[in-house]
Amino acid sequence: MAADSYDAGYQSNAGKTNAVQSFGAEKSKEARGITYADEESYHPYDEYSTEEYKDIEESGFKMVKNSPLSTFSADVDTASYSNLRRMINDGYRMEDIPAGAVRIEEMINYFDYHYKSPRGSDPFSVTTEIGDCPWNQDTKLMMVGIASEEVSLDEIKGNNLVFLLDVSGSMSDEDKLPLLQKAFSMLADNLTENDCVSIVTYAGDDRIVLEGASGSNSRKIKKAINNLEAGGSTAGSKGIKTAYKIAEEYYIKGGNNRVILATDGDLNVGLTSESELASLIEEERETGIFLSVLGFGTDNIKDNKMETLADKGNGNYAYIDGVREAKKVLVDEMGATLLTIAKDVKFQVEFNPAIVKGYRLIGYDNRALAAEDFNDDKKDAGEVGAGHSVTALYEIVTVEDDMPKDTGIDLKYQDNNQTSKETQRYSKDMEWLTVSIRYKKPSASKSELMEIPVTGKSYVRNNSDSFYFAAAVAEFGMLLKNSEYKESISCADVIDLLEQSDIRGDEYKEEFYELVDLMR
Repeated sequence: MAADSYDAGYQSNAGKTNAVQSFGAEKSKEARGITYADEESYHPYDEYSTEEYKDIEESGFKMVKNSPLSTFSADVDTASYSNLRRMINDGYRMEDIPAGAVRIEEMINYFDYHYKSPRGSDPFSVTTEIGDCPWNQDTKLMMVGIASEEVSLDEIKGNNLVFLLDVSGSMSDEDKLPLLQKAFSMLADNLTENDCVSIVTYAGDDRIVLEGASGSNSRKIKKAINNLEAGGSTAGSKGIKTAYKIAEEYYIKGGNNRVILATDGDLNVGLTSESELASLIEEERETGIFLSVLGFGTDNIKDNKMETLADKGNGNYAYIDGVREAKKVLVDEMGATLLTIAKDVKFQVEFNPAIVKGYRLIGYDNRALAAEDFNDDKKDAGEVGAGHSVTALYEIVTVEDDMPKDTGIDLKYQDNNQTSKETQRYSKDMEWLTVSIRYKKPSASKSELMEIPVTGKSYVRNNSDSFYFAAAVAEFGMLLKNSEYKESISCADVIDLLEQSDIRGDEYKEEFYELVDLMR
């Protein structure tokens, strides 16, 4: 066990490699379309599925005396949840779901927790809540949530949007190009005369289908979209360069400038590796143009590549598994999807060793940052859209007192000479930790800082509906991922936890309940 890890009663398993997980190679015999012996349900995918996911090692417990700072990038992507929903609805069993497809933070952040709105000049509100951990009686669970300010698209000078659409042969299925056309037609119906729309397609080569059209001319935009046909190979890198070039030509100063890439991620001509695509998109993001990535389809989706493009391109990533999800992402949450209100958003939590002995950040496994990255304005991090919320859960182990280790960084709760600044016994007013947030305004190069101390008053015996729901989502994610920290929980335990949260009237939370029930 590493020097900065903490056991917390868990038995450690061998870590996973940080490699690409090929779905087709991992699927069980039952997942290849063979009827199950004990039921009539079957899995519709065959053994030739080539879906790919990053297989990221799960974060473990850390000791506060050795690692007092937990630092990570914000993540507002939701692709993992809607993709998992697709798998479950299509008949996957727990063991058929690749661990790399399960990003617990994206599952949690798919839902609305009704955080309070920001006040004053701050772009975010911050909500914290601590309760007993539902799956481990020896730990507690902390929920940290931020909500960004709501900004109407009517308040900005306009949207300069470039639709970058994959029309290669792999996009011919009904849940790919035909669904894409429905999705972007819905978006077109919600644009105005202040908006500018261009359409670039790519297959074996890239093509400019529409350039500089007024958003008020939805009929022209939809006609261009609906006339598209799929065929050919996938030279995505050429299309990316062309799309950014057009976005620069029609750049709206003070407006929202964004490329919206819709694809299954199966890039097989030109720059095709994750590292090559990352370098390309990092170069393009310097133009000040943001990126949204929308994933479509099944069997050959390359989730690893789409996530890389969004992460490196100052963007967000959603997976569209049906018309309802398209409406949610491109119409109902249009501002959050299209309008960035803060970029390079980073979190850093400093734990007080007089209260907290160990902690584990749940999810955000590929969003971890070094402690020194928090104050480094050159370090890229996540973007947050208008009306977006970000939620993080920590499993924590409390202690009355502990001896810290010299970190070389000025700390709030402990001196570098290994003497705790706080040695008094626990009280409600005593600080457990401090949540710090760094962010930049969309056009700024220098970050701003928010700091929020969290005291014992945040710990309550009877928690909120949002707390219980987020905990239930985390439990389900750990089950799907086969986490070594899942203890003995089952889908029945997740259902029990959901029943402690009032989810009536929220169609997405009610649907989540049904998905868990399907997996029982």
